[in-house]
Amino acid sequence: MTGLITMDDLTNEEILSILDDAERLLPVARGELYLPLLQGRIMGNLFFEPSTRTRMSFETAMKRLGGDVINLGDVKTSSVVKGETLFDTIQMVDGYTDIIAMRHPRQGAAQYAQDAARVPILNGGDGAGNHPTQTMLDLFTIRQAHGRLDGLKVVLAGDLRYGRTVHSLSHALTRFGCELIFASPTLLQMPAEIVSDLREHGATVTETEDLYGSIDDADVVYMTRIQKERFADEDEYARCAGAYKLHAKHLGDVKGNMIIMHPLPRVDEIHPSVDETRHARYFEQAFNGVVARMALLCRLLGVTVPADVNAQGGAL
Repeated sequence: MTGLITMDDLTNEEILSILDDAERLLPVARGELYLPLLQGRIMGNLFFEPSTRTRMSFETAMKRLGGDVINLGDVKTSSVVKGETLFDTIQMVDGYTDIIAMRHPRQGAAQYAQDAARVPILNGGDGAGNHPTQTMLDLFTIRQAHGRLDGLKVVLAGDLRYGRTVHSLSHALTRFGCELIFASPTLLQMPAEIVSDLREHGATVTETEDLYGSIDDADVVYMTRIQKERFADEDEYARCAGAYKLHAKHLGDVKGNMIIMHPLPRVDEIHPSVDETRHARYFEQAFNGVVARMALLCRLLGVTVPADVNAQGGAL
């Protein structure tokens, strides 16, 4: 593999193999074992857009495996403000690092960066485009809860128009034969070209504005926030804000093993009452960003995760 720009860069077999690696690396991600598989390697963290979980989990993943990280830092204090192009920034960081994790507000920027770089690029989100490393941690979380990925019924709710997390995830779930329910306000529906592509690939897709009537027989409910920063029109945002607010009282008739996920940060779309239910998985999901990205870093850097991590790892 060169880099990971979209989920199309991975076969189903590779996805499952990476998830298996992630499972084995759990004790390392938790800090229970030290396994310096990436000692001597350097990752460049290039975040041209705000991030908490993605940036920190990439850095944690690299350091848990004994590697080092250099950060672009605040874009306002970088050479970007002097007019340095993305191409030149990538060329420069390419010479300092073995792999680059990047987030950029422009859709397609990650592929552009990979075309400019010799080292692998991990797409940490490109505008409203793709977020494949988020998809990998989402798949890991779903498989942890249900023991499988195939044949599940998944509700994706909220901002489906601009939400890169749900764009990537819906394609991946389709590849594993999942049934998809898209619940969103009309203004924030999943883009028609994505729905069409999913159906062409055999997906069963239902579009609705009724979230609460869609969750009773779901295996996964994936909530997203309404992303104010993606709206050019404040009035349009105001019409969509607060469209859904999932509360514990809405969960009375759901399946016992149904899980509720969210890429975070949440605003008001999941009420804190849900946090104490057995269905809440979003904070565990955020932790899984570390272990999923550990497995991806190893795979892209050509490092094999040992079959018996406990035998190879050392005490901290």
